[in-house]
Amino acid sequence: MGTLNLGMIEDAAAFIKSKGGVDPEIGLILGSGLGVLADLLEEPLSIPYSDIPHFPVSTVEGHEGELLLGTIKGRSVVLMKGRFHMYEGYGPELTAFPVRVMKQLGVKSLLVTNAAGGVNTEFKPGDLMLITDHLNMTGRNPLIGPNDSALGVRFPDMSEAYSRRLRTLALDTAKTQGISLQQGVYAGLLGPTYETPAEIVMLRTLGADAVGMSTVSEVIVARHSGLEVLGISCITNMAAGILDQPLSHDEVMETAEMVREKFLGLVMAVIPGM
Repeated sequence: MGTLNLGMIEDAAAFIKSKGGVDPEIGLILGSGLGVLADLLEEPLSIPYSDIPHFPVSTVEGHEGELLLGTIKGRSVVLMKGRFHMYEGYGPELTAFPVRVMKQLGVKSLLVTNAAGGVNTEFKPGDLMLITDHLNMTGRNPLIGPNDSALGVRFPDMSEAYSRRLRTLALDTAKTQGISLQQGVYAGLLGPTYETPAEIVMLRTLGADAVGMSTVSEVIVARHSGLEVLGISCITNMAAGILDQPLSHDEVMETAEMVREKFLGLVMAVIPGM
């Protein structure tokens, strides 16, 4: 838990509740360029991160810093438009702090999305990948430090980090919608540098299909909190060494824009069953 405690979580949740809005049952965390989903919220209530007690602030382009409450397809949701990363200087427990707050607000299931590099050479930019599992390659864990048993057990089980039920739901939904959905293992690294070609070879050897700089801390905390998790990666570029071209954040944003309709179609169809 690091320096965070139950009181801080309660402070943040109480502030959010004081603003009105829905009592959320589903949490959404949107990755680089995927914040467009927020535009589909009905009766949205927007709260800047900077107003919420103990919340960090997002500093990365493509990550707008606001929390939204509203409904999607009849389900009440709380949505993070922009997330926090350890490469911004935040500890893992702080990058995942909003997940603690979501749990306190009454959330039962969490959908995490991210922009990721394709490690699996069968993938191509614009693919969506259902995360089946992850490799925590950051060298950090948000649960280091004293454990508060009110928040979760000391040694949480991670054998089903990404809910089998929700994965089946996503696959069935994608099939119904005519959306092709890859599946694979997400490797979370610290960043902010993109990986070297040698690191990508290492990750592929270890069983990774996609690589990014987020998500793993959020999912660890979600499982510690007893939340069901569904993860979807947008493959925005092929990782270093696969294609003979440099990597850039601009390319990530452009591909996220290109895949927008497919991404929105899948998420909007999945939410009612979560």
